[in-house]
Amino acid sequence: MTHSFVVRVPDAELEPEPLDPAQIVSGTPEVTGKVVWESADGRQIRGIWQITPGVVTDTEADELFVVISGSATIEVEGAETLTVGPGDLAVLREGDRTTWTVHETLRKAYAINL
Repeated sequence: MTHSFVVRVPDAELEPEPLDPAQIVSGTPEVTGKVVWESADGRQIRGIWQITPGVVTDTEADELFVVISGSATIEVEGAETLTVGPGDLAVLREGDRTTWTVHETLRKAYAINL
């Protein structure tokens, strides 16, 4: 990063990020996103991510995110189920196996450490 910047998250234009069909449990969820910053070594990523309603599975990275809009229930294997909506900050641990039930199109701003 060469300078400080601001991104208006609710209005940011996002690019398609096709899901692996094996991740889709039900519905026809579509994912879009945008990386707004990445460290020189590629181990830190900051961005915006959005998913439309449906149910998908994932294996998580070390991530902190804030929900901008929408809602979802995130079942974390072997841990409590998380319910997230606008204004919620959530932390997912690397290796968490999750099932996301997206109720309303969810947009989040995230920080991932690899």
